[in-house]
Amino acid sequence: MRSLITIIGIGLLWIANISHAQQVATVRVDYHHSGNAKTEHFALDRVLIEPLPWPGNLNKNIDHTNRGVNLFEVRDKATGNLLYSRGFSTIFAEWQSTAEASKLERGFQESIRFPKPTKPVNIKILKRDTQNQFQTVWSVDIDTDAQDVVRKQAGSVRKPIPIQINGASSEKVDLLIIGDGYTQKEMTKFKTDAKRLSDFLFSVSPFKERAKDFNVWALAVATKESGISRPSTGKYQASSTGASYDIFGSERYVLTLDNRALREIAQHSAYEFIEILVNNDTYGGGGIFGQFSTAAAGNDWANYLFVHEFGHHFAGLADEYYTSPVAYQTGNDIQTEPWEPNVTALKDKAQLKWQQHVKADTALPSAWPKQSYEEAARQFQKVRADLRKNNRPESEMSALFKKDLHESSLLFSKDPNFRTIGAFEGANYEAKGYYRSQMQCLMFDRSEQFCRVCQDGISAIIDLYSK
Repeated sequence: MRSLITIIGIGLLWIANISHAQQVATVRVDYHHSGNAKTEHFALDRVLIEPLPWPGNLNKNIDHTNRGVNLFEVRDKATGNLLYSRGFSTIFAEWQSTAEASKLERGFQESIRFPKPTKPVNIKILKRDTQNQFQTVWSVDIDTDAQDVVRKQAGSVRKPIPIQINGASSEKVDLLIIGDGYTQKEMTKFKTDAKRLSDFLFSVSPFKERAKDFNVWALAVATKESGISRPSTGKYQASSTGASYDIFGSERYVLTLDNRALREIAQHSAYEFIEILVNNDTYGGGGIFGQFSTAAAGNDWANYLFVHEFGHHFAGLADEYYTSPVAYQTGNDIQTEPWEPNVTALKDKAQLKWQQHVKADTALPSAWPKQSYEEAARQFQKVRADLRKNNRPESEMSALFKKDLHESSLLFSKDPNFRTIGAFEGANYEAKGYYRSQMQCLMFDRSEQFCRVCQDGISAIIDLYSK
């Protein structure tokens, strides 16, 4: 496949999304992941060759970052040699900790992607045990040259919009922004939204300093109506990706459970990471490590939503807040150190994940105005719940968020440990037992900067994918 050169404007040269040397096909394995609170099962759905060549760096096929609830490995069937691996998390794992999972079984669609091997392979999906070690939970042999492998024709490829192109995909991180809930007449709005929010992403460290390591593409399939479904208000609309609010009963949680619809759109672009922009004004979003993230593009807090949820999807960052209700639990026993790079159970201070950033005289755990913050948070959550219950205008919710951020920032800024890197109790949805590295971070509240530890976690993933 020859490189594609797109010229946008005078003197702007956009380099092809696939380099001359990159000729390896992209394999996608679709499978079903099902079970209940105590069991899980896997079943192969289909194996596909996607229409575009593999976008990744073939010199970085092995993942050493130790992120995710799960890990998949592709090994040569004959020799057992490891050819490719990536950590990831799943919607099933989140659902498994909900109340519903104790009552019934459900199945979810999932996919893994990797460069096409030359010989039959064995694929293993591994999951962390109670000691945080990966153990095999599914194994399947696959011949990617078999007759029943689905082969997508390149002639049917949709053309993504180049938002920011800095080089060949094999040398860059490829981010695909998919629009959902945009009508044909709103395609210009989608492009504007994608450009606006990606620009903000690259104003936040460490994305700011590493912007040249990214390509950003945009792609949308028009819908008949603006916006996506919000069942809690009786609104149901057709969606190109299947995205919806109210996932697992949380009014602000936006995900798609239709993995096939999502992948059928995404396969028309080079990508390693996906952010779905939904054309809604209501506050909401979501993010699953190694799968995708979502954000409501029309909300006043869209900048925060886009970057916060991308932090989950891109780097496996944990939520550091703990006063907001969530629809699922962490699934972690506090006796076990969480795998996420930005939270800790602080069982061994000498082996603190971010020890290199902690000064010798810093107390662990570290003091902060926790009681005052929690008292204000309880009142905030009560008002927030009342606004949603009474279906008040989104402007009132936005004003409440602004007031909450102002008051908490003022509280923190007066504390002597405000800039300290230590271990502050309250993180990972738990008031006790889990700790974050700094008092304030984009993963803790609606401030717009990542803490030093989150920046490190993000940089490690950028290094995994870029040259």
